[in-house]
Amino acid sequence: MNPRRAEIAAIPLFEGAPADALDELAARVRIRALPRGGWAFDQGEPVERAHVLLSGAVRISQAGSDGGQVALRFIGPGEIFGSVAIFTDGQYPADGVAMTDSVEASWARAELLALAERFPRIALNLIAIVGHRLAELQNRVREMATQRAESRIANTLLRLGAQAGRATAAGIEIAFPLRRRDIADISGTTLYTVSRTLGDWRRRGLIAADGRGVVLTRTAELRGIAGSA
Repeated sequence: MNPRRAEIAAIPLFEGAPADALDELAARVRIRALPRGGWAFDQGEPVERAHVLLSGAVRISQAGSDGGQVALRFIGPGEIFGSVAIFTDGQYPADGVAMTDSVEASWARAELLALAERFPRIALNLIAIVGHRLAELQNRVREMATQRAESRIANTLLRLGAQAGRATAAGIEIAFPLRRRDIADISGTTLYTVSRTLGDWRRRGLIAADGRGVVLTRTAELRGIAGSA
């Protein structure tokens, strides 16, 4: 048996897929190591492959008209990325850059489309994943229109904790090596506001830093802040 088969079967995109689909996926997969700072793909580049992260973390960011980069999303293990464009204009809408040493699995665009056509479970999983991300985006738009910056920052940290958090004795550790600039981009506020807010929360014991990332030490209080308009 292909040693990657079990790993592929655990990916949410392929959850519930029949054995013959998993065998075919394992036979056709391309595994690639991405060193920290390595590029998975460039904005505007033609989409040739569908990507799934096996380990590490990837930052999805988009270049603005001024050339500056804005973080849009962080990808953790098991998540697909850079694949929606397969069904749209065929070009990556953003850059994908490894935040840590990472490993990705990928399949040729034509292969994934053929598999989704032959195995409806894969297509349904893809729809569910895209739908979840659309709902998250709608929530972020609503938050930017109705919530204070402090609430948006709390929501950002709580989402990242749910996405890639690890329970520790100190609290929920977010595995991503977050920059304050990243948090500012995702929460739609300024770097100054993020720095001031995180500093205040650290003094109050709501969050901590352990050298690897942010730890959410008092999530109940953060949820209270996140829910305040």
